[in-house]
Amino acid sequence: MWRFVSWNVNGIRALEKKGFADTALGLQADILAVQETKARPEQLGQTLRDLPGYLSYWHSAERKGYSGVGVYVRQEPLNVTYGIGSPEHDAEGRAIVLEYPDFFFLNLYFPNAQPGLVRLDHKLAFNAAVFSLAERLRKERNVVLCGDFNVAHRPIDLANPEKNEGNPGYCPEERAWMNRFLEAGYVDTFRMFHEGPGHYTWWTYRFGARARNIGWRIDYFCVDAPGRNRIKDAAILKEVMGSDHCPISLCFE
Repeated sequence: MWRFVSWNVNGIRALEKKGFADTALGLQADILAVQETKARPEQLGQTLRDLPGYLSYWHSAERKGYSGVGVYVRQEPLNVTYGIGSPEHDAEGRAIVLEYPDFFFLNLYFPNAQPGLVRLDHKLAFNAAVFSLAERLRKERNVVLCGDFNVAHRPIDLANPEKNEGNPGYCPEERAWMNRFLEAGYVDTFRMFHEGPGHYTWWTYRFGARARNIGWRIDYFCVDAPGRNRIKDAAILKEVMGSDHCPISLCFE
């Protein structure tokens, strides 16, 4: 049984000062995927690069202090690919693809559409490139996609849907893409086990939002439909602190 964990850490160097290494080890993940690292590999201290029992891989943005993803793995993959094959997006350090004998694992940090939806086209292009990649990979073996998708899919996925209609992360175009993605044969694994509102993975630092559970569910584990029977559990680890996001987990047979 594989235990996967995904976490937008919103600055891994800042989180290091809050005890990231101990927290990460406590998650007991076979693969720990992190997003929004905001660091280049040479900026990472030894405790970040060399988590005991793990190998680590990093894809950083060309722009310093921006975006970036990383993975910690107990078992060395057959192959590691940095990016999704889109130079425009790969310059922002948004994807790492791991190949294992019976599945591909995609760690993804989707762009934010930004106020005024000024980066909506950029985000939708990234979405399309991710979908094309997943469609190619699923012809070979199961595909697991995880990370911060930067979209709340349905009204139950955020605390105030009416107030956020049309805002970045909840605009019609983003939600429509998520509909198409799932209808094309991918499973939102958390919803296999947990229905209803009140389940969130991101809370603004303002207004005591986390304590009041006024949040958004924008972090996902998705698996191609043939891999559905391998999914044994999916959870939101809301008790884990340190970032404005909390980790999410998936048990995969």
